[in-house]
Amino acid sequence: MDLFRLTATEASAKLRSRELSPVELLESVIARTAATEPVINAVTEQWIDEAREAAVASEARLAAGEPLGALEGIPLMLKDEQPIAGRLLEDGCLLEKGHVATETHPIVERIQAAGAVVHARTTTPEYCCAPVTHSKLWGVTRNPWNPEYTPGGSSGGSGAVLAAGSTLLATGSDIGGSIRIPASFCGVVGFKPPFARVPGMAPFNSDTYCADGPMGRSVADVALLQNVISGPWVGDAASLREISTVSGEVSSLEGIRIALCLDLGGYDVDPAVEANTRAVAAALVAAGATVDLVELPWGPQRVLETAWPHFGAVMGPFIESVVEGDPARAEQLMPYTRAFAASAAEGGDYVEGLVAETAFYRPFAELMTGYDALVCPTIATTGFAADEPSTDSAAVFGKLMTLPFNIIGRVPVLAVPSGIAPNGVPTGVQIVGRTFDDPTVFRIGAAVEQELGLWTDPAWWPAL
Repeated sequence: MDLFRLTATEASAKLRSRELSPVELLESVIARTAATEPVINAVTEQWIDEAREAAVASEARLAAGEPLGALEGIPLMLKDEQPIAGRLLEDGCLLEKGHVATETHPIVERIQAAGAVVHARTTTPEYCCAPVTHSKLWGVTRNPWNPEYTPGGSSGGSGAVLAAGSTLLATGSDIGGSIRIPASFCGVVGFKPPFARVPGMAPFNSDTYCADGPMGRSVADVALLQNVISGPWVGDAASLREISTVSGEVSSLEGIRIALCLDLGGYDVDPAVEANTRAVAAALVAAGATVDLVELPWGPQRVLETAWPHFGAVMGPFIESVVEGDPARAEQLMPYTRAFAASAAEGGDYVEGLVAETAFYRPFAELMTGYDALVCPTIATTGFAADEPSTDSAAVFGKLMTLPFNIIGRVPVLAVPSGIAPNGVPTGVQIVGRTFDDPTVFRIGAAVEQELGLWTDPAWWPAL
């Protein structure tokens, strides 16, 4: 078996039993990256020498019986958005080319302290402004399952490298679906933590839509990384003191009540996506849960009307600050960045938007008084072209069923695969919990993973 095909959980067990060396594991993913990158283009830079040193140090700790970190010896790639002091931080933008970070993101510090072998950075769209991943700086990132299609965005590079086997774990971030969209299109697992569960850096640590989170190839892998990166941090006043430990352990869903919503009130869902979502519902029933078909009064138009005032107050001004009023600088931005900023500028009054967000949350909260979780598709469509311009914000966001759960950002959302569409691109579902109830969505995800037997099957690999 190729070592890069191991899940992080499987690899961890083999490392600790000394059946596997961190050095061997790292060399396997380095070789796999070399083989896959010419096709998928999902890596911005590699740190091979430093990673080899880290793997040797990890092997020494294992041999000596020293205390081990939770991620000891596991190869991991970081989304390029998360800064590391002394390293490039370019945000996929020509205007940032050569920029070096002066601070390190708290989750990076925690990942390094947990013994992970960080060996590369993954691509994003410019300033994470699109649900696809291409930029003037880094080119087009492609989906390992079908290179004509996008892996999604903005954590598209992370989704692609996991699907391709170029690493075992990866980080993402999510402000409108940026973890869950790539998880769906790439056939991997991703978690959007509730706001403040994972610490962040200013200004987005105070943005209730935004969360950094884990991505992996199994529910247990994502739980492993989530437990490392979550928890309070002295640099983030919003970060929650409560520790919510999650698990990929499988248990019966007897007594669990799940609401199934197929269109969130009006999304035009592709028949293949709906069929695969219904297959997940059947698996939930087989695992012991009660599943009821429900409706929510949302739909894409209301979602966008509710979200744009927020983006107009946060992301829009951020992009304007980059341009500095200079038309020449604006011309260097990607067309989708300019289109996003223009839509955000017309978003409407921020205070009225906050009122709308509260009204948006109410029907979900009322529904969840009778259910433990909601299950719905992640994306209404089966894919976007790898070079999709993404300049028509309404059209593109009208296919993304992720944004509602950024509007009500205190809910945890676990994204898992649901099947494969006729074009060869995976589909996915979102498991949405009550506010701050992280353990339940992982319990449900683990049961679905076992019952469906899809993405943990040795055959669940792209033909790349």
